[in-house]
This record gives sequence, C-alpha cells and structure tokens, in this order.
Amino acid sequence: MAILRRLALALAIAATGMTAAQAGAGDEDVKCAMCAEWNQPQQPFQIVGNTYYVGPRGLSAVLVTGDQGHILLDGALPQSAPLIIRNIEALGFRIEDVKLIVNSHAHDDHAGGIARLQRASGATVAASALAARALRAGLVGPDDPQYKADGPDRFPRVAQVTEVANGAILRVGALAVTAHLTPGHTTGGTTWSWQSCENRSCFDVVYADSLNPMSQDGFRFLGSATAPDHSASFQASIDKVAALRCDVMIPVHPGFADLVEKQAARTPGNNPFIDPGACRRYAADAHARLAERLQREAAQ
Repeated sequence: MAILRRLALALAIAATGMTAAQAGAGDEDVKCAMCAEWNQPQQPFQIVGNTYYVGPRGLSAVLVTGDQGHILLDGALPQSAPLIIRNIEALGFRIEDVKLIVNSHAHDDHAGGIARLQRASGATVAASALAARALRAGLVGPDDPQYKADGPDRFPRVAQVTEVANGAILRVGALAVTAHLTPGHTTGGTTWSWQSCENRSCFDVVYADSLNPMSQDGFRFLGSATAPDHSASFQASIDKVAALRCDVMIPVHPGFADLVEKQAARTPGNNPFIDPGACRRYAADAHARLAERLQREAAQ
C-alpha cells in the first residue's frame, strides 16, 4: 500500500511539473496569514429556497439540498471541514447525504477541505480539467498566477476527481448545477449556477468564482516572451459572469457581497440576497481591477 501511495503521489506531481520535494505530503491543515480570520465559525443560514450557506465566516461553502441527495460547493480550508460538517448537521441535514462536491478553484482556501469532506460523505468530486489536476496533486502548477516557485502551497489531495467541461450539467436527483469555466484568478476557475425555488417563485443562483487579478511577484497577466497572455481570457470570463442569468449571486468570499450582513438584515418580507444586478456589479468591479492591473503591467 505504501508503494501504491508513493506511485499515486508521483503521478500527481508529474501532472503539475513539480518535484517530490516541492510537493510534499499535503495532508495537514494549511497555515496562512488570513487562515484564522477566514475560518471563524459562522452560523449556517438559508440564502434562498434549498440553497444554504454552510461555510466559515470568511470562506464560502454552499449546500444545495434535494430529496435524493445534496450538492456541496467548495470546502474552504482543510481545517474548515469539521465546521462545514457541523453547519450541515445544524440545518438538519447529513454529510452522508452529500452526493456531489464541486470546486470553484483549486487554492487551499477553497479546495483545502474537499478531501476530508469527500471522505466523510463518499460524494463524487467534480471540477474543471485544470482544477482537477491541482486537486489530485494537492497543489497548483506553474501556470497558476499564485504559484510559488520557491515552495508551492499544498493542501490535502483528492484522489478521484471527475473532470467537467464548460457548460456541463451535473445532476443529483432533481438538482442540477451548470459549470461555467471562468479562468483568470486561476487557470481552472469555474463559476457554477442552478435554480432554487421558494414561495412559488424560482431564482437563478450563481456561485461566482473569484475574478480578482492577484498573483505572486513576477507573474504577468499580459504574458511575456516565455509565458502566454492571459488578459483576453480573463476579460472573457468577467463578461461571462456579467451575462449569466443571475437573481442571487454568492461569491467565493462572502465579504465580496456582504452575505453575513445581508443575513442579518433579512426579514420575513424581504430577502436581500435576491438582487438581479449583483452579477453585473461584481463583473464591473472585476473589470476595473483587471484594467488597473494591466495598466500597471504595461507601464513596467
């Protein structure tokens, strides 16, 4: 068994172009400057219909429930997994009834808890092809804007990941989520959408991946003599999110849309999560951020 585990790790490392020393085991909780703040406990809450927030205070994880099983979007940090499980149970659901886990992008703060959540639930894990490669390896490759050449961030590996293409529809019973590939923040970034209904009305819900042009020093979204230009595909991803049918927008970081504050302001007669202009505003802010970043790169 030890030989098989080493072989599986070697294959995963090879897929990302890493060395074994760089990759390491990747089976422990991650440490970062924001981890403690992001992972503060948050009471779970209903967003709309059968869609619930079950993540910690600073990192979104979303549960979509159905009679034949549930879908979980993202797993936050490795150390977030127990909190997510408790939140699911606090709502009256069981982690064992989660049949599908999907990922927005394979950074440790959104994918780190997926391995533990998959083991607890037995769910199928699905992601874009590039995100799936990173999930299997437990680290991102050199094509990722936040790749650290001197020591890549690692997170628990997910051995089995189903790869999905743009526009793929994944189903659990009557539930259906659609994948919209939105590369930019990461090469494998994916935004997800579905419908949730309440009070005889149905709403288009968008789980919007990060559109923030963050990177390690030296990375250029405009490309270089040795690296491709990512700016056009990033701009196309932002436009794609802006054009989605979107009554409710849930970002991968709840603070991007003040989700906790909206929950506090919710009343029986008013659901502030229902906001048909949210995706367009989110995209407009992303366009401004990217334009500023590209302007700085062009001036260098």
